Amino acid sequence: MSLPEHAEHAHGHESAIKTPKQLLVTVVLAFVIPISVIILLVNLVGSSIRTGYGSNSQTEEAIAKRIQPVAGFKLVDANAPKVFKTGEQVFQSTCVACHGAGVAGAPKFGDKDAWAPFIKQGFEDLAKNAIHGIGAMPPKGGNSSLDDFEVARAVAYMTNQSGANFPEPKEPAGDKAAAPAAPAAAAKPAEQKPAAQAAAPKAAEKPAEQQAAPKAEAAQASAGNTVGEKLYKSVCITCHSVGVAGAPKFGDKASWEPFIKTGLDSMLKKAISGVGAMPPRGGSQATDEELKAAIQYMVDAAK
Repeated sequence: MSLPEHAEHAHGHESAIKTPKQLLVTVVLAFVIPISVIILLVNLVGSSIRTGYGSNSQTEEAIAKRIQPVAGFKLVDANAPKVFKTGEQVFQSTCVACHGAGVAGAPKFGDKDAWAPFIKQGFEDLAKNAIHGIGAMPPKGGNSSLDDFEVARAVAYMTNQSGANFPEPKEPAGDKAAAPAAPAAAAKPAEQKPAAQAAAPKAAEKPAEQQAAPKAEAAQASAGNTVGEKLYKSVCITCHSVGVAGAPKFGDKASWEPFIKTGLDSMLKKAISGVGAMPPRGGSQATDEELKAAIQYMVDAAK
């Protein structure tokens, strides 16, 4: 072999690492690169099995909200002074069902032209009509739990947001807020009734018992549905208690029968999107589950 050929052959077998520095870098990279790859693979596998990864679905607040009970309760001192709702609170819980969209001729909230003729009647007449009911509107908007003062507050709130300038009603004193007890003397005439009048024939009592039986059964069937009962009494009662604008009346089997035949899912879908004079979700912020419970509550009462 000639010298040039030997030199060329030796050059072909030379190593790429010529200096100690290159050797050190090569050793470090030989450890760093595999470790980095392993860490990336572990993170990739771990992130793929995390529910809602990359969002706030696993925060403490989100988890607490998901596991909280549907219906809550609050301990209230029966001897504590009554805390009245504001006009806006009464509107949002009761009046919005009809006045929010102008159902059954109710003047729409914020519509000055619709409210103008009513405002001319004066605040006292408006409050009186709201408390005792007028036209398609039931007494207190169907929410019998409201105090007269709370209803008056709601009237002032709605009218003042619709072009009026009525002063805020004054809150009643604590001793005047409670209804006075009936005098003891009023019970005497009933006690002094002749025995012949006091003892009603048993035959006359039976029809009343038979009429009360279906209502008792309906009440028993819906006794455990506290969520539905709560939403009904705060929102649905406004229209369904008296059958406003064609709404099936609470407890009326005949008026509910056509709706019951369509099925619960169909009724829920219409309640969510609104149908006829009924606004979406009855004008409330109720969830789908709460709406379904309220519909079931009313259906049970109509069976």
